[in-house]
Amino acid sequence: MIGMIKEAVSNGARYAQACRVAGITHRTFQRWFCDGQLKPDGRPSALRPEPANKLTENERVQVLRVCSEAEFSSLPPSRIVPMLADRGIYLASESTFYRILKAENQLHHRGNSKPRGTYLRPVSYTARGPNQVWSWDITHLPGEVKGERYYLYMIMDVYSRKIVAAEVREVERGEYAAALLQRAVIVENCRNSGLILHSDNGAPMKSFTMLAKMYELGVCSSFSRPRVSNDNPYSESLFRTLKYCPEWPADGFSNISKAREWVHSFIRWYNTQHRHRGIKFVTPEQKHLGRDKDLLRQREIVYEAARCQHPERWSGKTRNWTPVNIVALNPENEHRRAA
Repeated sequence: MIGMIKEAVSNGARYAQACRVAGITHRTFQRWFCDGQLKPDGRPSALRPEPANKLTENERVQVLRVCSEAEFSSLPPSRIVPMLADRGIYLASESTFYRILKAENQLHHRGNSKPRGTYLRPVSYTARGPNQVWSWDITHLPGEVKGERYYLYMIMDVYSRKIVAAEVREVERGEYAAALLQRAVIVENCRNSGLILHSDNGAPMKSFTMLAKMYELGVCSSFSRPRVSNDNPYSESLFRTLKYCPEWPADGFSNISKAREWVHSFIRWYNTQHRHRGIKFVTPEQKHLGRDKDLLRQREIVYEAARCQHPERWSGKTRNWTPVNIVALNPENEHRRAA
């Protein structure tokens, strides 16, 4: 490195600029190359005096002993130090406590409580047909009065994106969710079929009534990590489509009947008219009933005919209209499971 810097300087470059390109400072270059001689880096072998205010060995041992006591074994230094101060005891600062525990490899989760951030990603389920993987959630529908809201329960099929069931309620309850799930399973005729139902960790989702109903219907549960909306992307995307459509009432709903009427109208449009991008711009109902294959095949014929008529206008292949046959829930998880 010294040789390359000197070569750059001999060709007209400045020392500071050459050192910056090399990734070191000019002062470092001066330490390494002094009086025309190359010197080794003296930092590793430098003798550094100990700080005058350093704790003695007995004081360090006392800190470790206090942190190991049953009363403090499950607490962090941020709580230990104030508790000691309340008793008129001062051993060291909070940062010193942390530094000593780190040096002794004790600065990790202690006690019986569950460590933060230890939630694993949900298992990835793969749907190859309708009624294999469902996703559901609850969102708020605002009322005209500030603070007033209604709750929209909505279940969708991940494979076809079809809304298989939905209803608007005034409160969140596991009983309402269980009744909605039962109606959806009966209508879709998928009881005891190995259906996966994915949701977040809300109280209605994990209520005893909901879990008992899922067990009765033969539906397997799957949950997102707490406060991680990305683990339930299909429902989140559906709610965004719902709340950003042009007909969304910006001033809210005057009553629950109006909210239910609007939701039913949205579901009819979404299932039968909305061309969903994730399934090659066919409607969810067409995908759910298996009609998308013929429709996409017809599109491919149209595109091939247009290409044959004006081949000079096509620089490559025609648009890919191959049907989407596999849809994965949380595919970034390395543990993938077929539904």
